[in-house]
Amino acid sequence: MTRIVVLLLAVLHLNAEEIYATFDVKAEKSASLAFSSSGIIEKMNVDIGSSVKKEELLAELLNDDIKAMVEVSKVALKYAKSDYERQEKVKQHINESLFDSFAYKYDNAKVQLQYQKTLLDKTYLHAPFDGIITAKKVEIGDVVSGQMITEVFDIQSLKERKLVLKFDQKYHNIVKVGDGFKYKVDGDDTPYTGTIYKIYPTIDSQSRKMLAEVKAESFPVGLFGDGYITAK
Repeated sequence: MTRIVVLLLAVLHLNAEEIYATFDVKAEKSASLAFSSSGIIEKMNVDIGSSVKKEELLAELLNDDIKAMVEVSKVALKYAKSDYERQEKVKQHINESLFDSFAYKYDNAKVQLQYQKTLLDKTYLHAPFDGIITAKKVEIGDVVSGQMITEVFDIQSLKERKLVLKFDQKYHNIVKVGDGFKYKVDGDDTPYTGTIYKIYPTIDSQSRKMLAEVKAESFPVGLFGDGYITAK
C-alpha cells in the first residue's frame, strides 16, 4: 500500500509543471492618510517608524472652536429637552401646533449636537489598521485642506506582506489558486515556500505578464526575487 502511495505521488510530481515567476514584495495593507476636514495641525503623536494600533490617534487639528460649539449644543439640547418634556405633560391642554414647535426644537437640538460632534471627529486622524508609519508629509502648524486632500501619513501593515508574482501569459489557463510557489528573495539564499491565493483576472498590458499573489511575512517592502510555481 505504501509503495502505491509513493508511486502515485511520484506520478503527480512528474505531471506537475514548474513555471518561472518573478515577484516584488509589497505590504498586505497600505494607505495614505489625510484629514477629511480643513484646519491647522495642532498635534502629531507619531513619527516615521512608529508602530501603531488600529484606531490609535495619530494627529489632531486645532479644534477649540468646535469643542466650544459641542458644549453650546449640549446646553441647547438640555433646555430643549426640558421644554419638550414639560409641554408633553400638558399636551392635551395646549394647542397642537404649539406642542409641535417644542418637539421640533428638541429634535433640531439633537441633530445640531450630532452635527457638531461629527465636525469634531473630523479633526482627529486615527490609524485604520495595525501597522507602521512609513512617511510623514506635514508638520505641526501646517494648514491642511479637506477639499485638496493633503496627505499626512503613509501607513503599511507591520509584518503582513504579499508577493506580487509575474509569469508568462501563456500559462493563464494552467496556474490556479492553491498552487505552490517555491522562491528565494534577492540577496538571500534561503528557500521559501508559499501558496497562490489570488490571481489577477487581466494581463498586464505593458509586460504581457499574468499577476498573482502569495502571502508572506516580515520581508522589507520593495525587495524582489524569483521562483517556480508548481502547477497541479
